Amino acid sequence: MKNLLKKLNIVDIIIILGVLAALVVGILTVKHFRQTADKQIEATSPIVFEVFLRGVTVTGEEFPIRSNEKTFITIRNVPYTELNVSNVTYSARKTALPTQKAEKPYMLVDDPSQLSIFDAIVTINDVAKITKDGAVVGGNKIKMGLPVTLEGESYKFNGTISDVRVKTNNNVENAVENNELG
Repeated sequence: MKNLLKKLNIVDIIIILGVLAALVVGILTVKHFRQTADKQIEATSPIVFEVFLRGVTVTGEEFPIRSNEKTFITIRNVPYTELNVSNVTYSARKTALPTQKAEKPYMLVDDPSQLSIFDAIVTINDVAKITKDGAVVGGNKIKMGLPVTLEGESYKFNGTISDVRVKTNNNVENAVENNELG
């Protein structure tokens, strides 16, 4: 035994300690004392998230993003996939004008200096992995404020996620009946 210890140099001792550490980590993982990445996923569920597009310039006849069509989504400059658009609401930029009424001291009217500039909310459906930290889509946590890009044949708009809703089982059944899950 003493001869064996004399023949070992520092590199051999480091290798032996590394193998022993890997064995300990492996045993703890198998015995469920250590949680791996795939165990952190609690469920897979349909989600709905809204993308707010501020100051979109559109000079054409109609808004290019439409309900019940697909849009390609890029999350944090990483291409993800095409997803179904379930709803689109948009309005021209507004300006506030004062009024003489005390109950409503101002009214909103279209801003004549920004006729072709719109704000839009695009509602998108997807299926996400649900973790303790929230919904994960395409390897990214989907949370409010996350920058995304929506792209189609004739547009490429940058926006931010303004709302995320995880659908419950009742909502999933209704969504399947109404064919809302893209």
